[in-house]
Amino acid sequence: MPDLRAHGSSAKPHDPAAYPTDVLAGDGFALIRHLDLTDYDLGGYSLGGRTTVRMLERGATPRRAIVAGMGYSGLTRATARSAHFAHILDNLGSFEKFTPEWNAEAFLKTTRGDPVALRLLLDSFVDTPPDAIAAIDIPVLVVSGDEDEDNGSVDELAGALPHATLARTPGGHMSAVTKPELGEAIANYLAA
Repeated sequence: MPDLRAHGSSAKPHDPAAYPTDVLAGDGFALIRHLDLTDYDLGGYSLGGRTTVRMLERGATPRRAIVAGMGYSGLTRATARSAHFAHILDNLGSFEKFTPEWNAEAFLKTTRGDPVALRLLLDSFVDTPPDAIAAIDIPVLVVSGDEDEDNGSVDELAGALPHATLARTPGGHMSAVTKPELGEAIANYLAA
């Protein structure tokens, strides 16, 4: 499982040139080439799910995909969603405890993300057109916490994909990823 650019142990450059449009999808393709993968599955959670769809739209050819913690508007209106995180990064430390902004800031701290690098990364996001989602012609597991509407409707996303399987697991956006049921849903899908 790779760390995305500006997250975890990955590079966190402060040069805007390091964040061209759709850079995370480009990084994913670079990893596939580096590992010389020809037979693989592709998936991710939240931003990783969005990156998976961006890679599929740009021609990635996995056998199956997993889009977890990501709904329809989180893909089709990614630039609007990034404004929420830009607001958080531009106002760190100013949010009331337990608000959605405070929770997101707390999560960003756990990823060891660099606020300057993450802010630059937000500017690289692009929207995925509805017709591109409808053209994804591989099996896709759409999985999300049953309380997670952070990135739009997963039901709408599953309905837009021609070969989707929808799974709901317990929790919201920040908690579903910590529960075993999410991993079990993914493992069961890949084993089927």
